[in-house]
Amino acid sequence: MKTIEILFERALWKSRLLALIGVIASLLIALTVTYLTSMDVISMLGKAVSYSNIGMEEEARDKLRLSILSDTVEAVDGYLLAAAVIILGLGLYELFVSKIDDAEKMEVGARLLRISSLDDLKGRLASVVMLMLVVKFFQQAIKLKYESPMDLLYLASGTLMVGGALYLSHRRAAHE
Repeated sequence: MKTIEILFERALWKSRLLALIGVIASLLIALTVTYLTSMDVISMLGKAVSYSNIGMEEEARDKLRLSILSDTVEAVDGYLLAAAVIILGLGLYELFVSKIDDAEKMEVGARLLRISSLDDLKGRLASVVMLMLVVKFFQQAIKLKYESPMDLLYLASGTLMVGGALYLSHRRAAHE
């Protein structure tokens, strides 16, 4: 009976290596998102070149400028998403498989991988997700047409709430 228990516990312990599937998938997702975002940036640079056309009408120039700014915010959001997925993969590996030796030797590794529990990983991911939501908010704010003073009041209220959320999240992180 003790042999069965030992074998079961050994198998149960090795099941943690299933996290490697998530690690590999995370890295593939990060690579894909980085590729897609980089292609969008190249497309945006093409728009930026056409922005320098002197003969362009002012209304067309304003639309193009708005499009370029929106694309810029979208690129920031894409790269933040890639970073979040990389953090997820690294955190899963560190928590379930093994410490990353190369990361331990480097200063950036020590800053990036201070993950000792699932709560640490969740907190890091929550910070990146919060930043992504802020970026999305401002991307939508760029696209809106402000036709009345109430629209500007709504924008100001939204900006105040975003600032409050960032303040509270950083205050909580500093407290912990």
